[in-house]
Amino acid sequence: MSSLEKNEESLNSQHIGSIETNEMSKWQKFKDSFKRADIPDNHIVESSNNSILQNTNNSDNHDLELQDKYSTNEEEPSGELHRELKNKHIQMIALGGSVGTGLLIGSGGSLRTGGPASLIIAWGLVGTMVYCTIMALGELCVAFPVNGAFSQYGSRFVDESWGFAVGWNYAIMWLIVLPLELVAAAMCISYWNNDINPASWVAIFYVLIMIINLFGVKGYGEAEYYLTIFKIIAIIGFIILGVVLVVGGGPKKEFIGAKNWHIDKAPFPNGFKGLATTFVTASYSMAGSEMCGIAASEAKNPAKTLPKAVRQVFWRIFLFFFLSLTMIGLLVPYNSPDLLGSGYVSSSPFVIAIKDAGIYALPSIFNACILISVVSVGNSAVYGCSRTVQSLGQQGLGPSILAYVDVKGRPLAGLALSAVFGLLCFLAAYKDQSTVFAWLLSVSGLATIFSWFNICLCHLRFRMAMSKQNRSLKELSFTSKLGIYGSIYSMGFLILVLGVQFWVALFPLGSNGKANAENFFKNYLGSVVILIFYLGHKIYSKDWKIYKNLDQIDLDSGRRQVDLEVIQSELEEERLLAKNKPMYIRIWNYWC
Repeated sequence: MSSLEKNEESLNSQHIGSIETNEMSKWQKFKDSFKRADIPDNHIVESSNNSILQNTNNSDNHDLELQDKYSTNEEEPSGELHRELKNKHIQMIALGGSVGTGLLIGSGGSLRTGGPASLIIAWGLVGTMVYCTIMALGELCVAFPVNGAFSQYGSRFVDESWGFAVGWNYAIMWLIVLPLELVAAAMCISYWNNDINPASWVAIFYVLIMIINLFGVKGYGEAEYYLTIFKIIAIIGFIILGVVLVVGGGPKKEFIGAKNWHIDKAPFPNGFKGLATTFVTASYSMAGSEMCGIAASEAKNPAKTLPKAVRQVFWRIFLFFFLSLTMIGLLVPYNSPDLLGSGYVSSSPFVIAIKDAGIYALPSIFNACILISVVSVGNSAVYGCSRTVQSLGQQGLGPSILAYVDVKGRPLAGLALSAVFGLLCFLAAYKDQSTVFAWLLSVSGLATIFSWFNICLCHLRFRMAMSKQNRSLKELSFTSKLGIYGSIYSMGFLILVLGVQFWVALFPLGSNGKANAENFFKNYLGSVVILIFYLGHKIYSKDWKIYKNLDQIDLDSGRRQVDLEVIQSELEEERLLAKNKPMYIRIWNYWC
């Protein structure tokens, strides 16, 4: 062999070796991405405010370990969730977080039991409560953009036992919602093909949702961004179509107007109890509105993105719920036999309205939109649960393994827990699946109401602590326009909803005044569960103090270190510039 051939052979072997090394390197990087991220010793940076040091002996010690100790311009420290959610992601999460099966499917049952007027009254009033709650959440999250916002706020501003109970109740809700939404997705597919075993479709959607969340927070944000765009287009399209059909512009050329409001027993077919039942459903349908608070800790700049996002709750309530349900009340009679269907799709009032109008292709298109919404809710369930569980583990309110975060910023233990509970979706092949899921859902049926109540309670306690400790609201870059009065209103409203739920759960429609124990526990078991969590933690911790003293509440740890003077000057400059613009532009910039 000549020297030239030897050299070529040597170069080829080196090239092949480099390729193998590169391939091994990629595989090794993939494996290493799942390793636990190291938290450096200097990760915790104490605030210059001496009040933090004064609180080291109280029950807030764990909060010091959870400080967000970096400015918005620094990179994420290892061992933490990564801040990769952009402005567009936060806007879409806030805008479409609650648009799912509750609105697109559950509203059909409310129309049947409450009538068309109940839809507008219930969703309208519940919407005002949600708006007040999310404004309070925005103030808290901009000030304290910490992991698992709700449970941490409960532990910080009220009591650790309360934070433990609310946090785990919220996590369990999403653990159960995931398999329910997967089964709903399979039922959406059955609209086109009923011959295939639903477990096959469930498996496909299960794998899809878990893969999306394995791409980390950026994967979740991108998925929600595009899924929400589809939902927005679908709802706006339906509202426009609804207006056309009501005035007689459909294929049947029939003027509908308010005809369905004048049929027998309408607009309140079951009187006040029917309306009361609708209030409960309306509250459940807006679950997910608080998801922007969970995402705050992974937003690049929550001080700028969150205020605008929480203001968009107004449009979501007005556009998605109020206008669309007004069209549903006009287009679909409350006594439509299709509303009695047991399937997810057959009982969707949106699909029924389109079918009744004589439009044949569009029902399938809107069914596809419902399918997208179901996948979106399932995706949010994994995200919300994994972040809440990671926070509980980090606070010491759960097994320490749950705090596991890998080098890519993924809470792997939380994702694994969601994946395990998600396997319940294969009960779709069980003949008595509806009974099983009804009891599963009852465990966390009131979780959203307790979470919203917790947000408002924490906001009230936060403001009271600020006043007690002689701290100025000028320290905050964003404050709720409704102040503590919005939180007090929401807390009162939620207590009313819980009372109404107790009544309709114990004495449901058609019971003729007789108590129904089975129905009561199916609809009110969630309150028993959160009470067990609360008392269980009290017994374990042996701390029977109901709430912390206002002067002991830590108002510093968890704050991102920002220059308040710079932020205030920027906001003032923006206000001065806005004054020189026309009124319609100022309104648009504020709300949109």
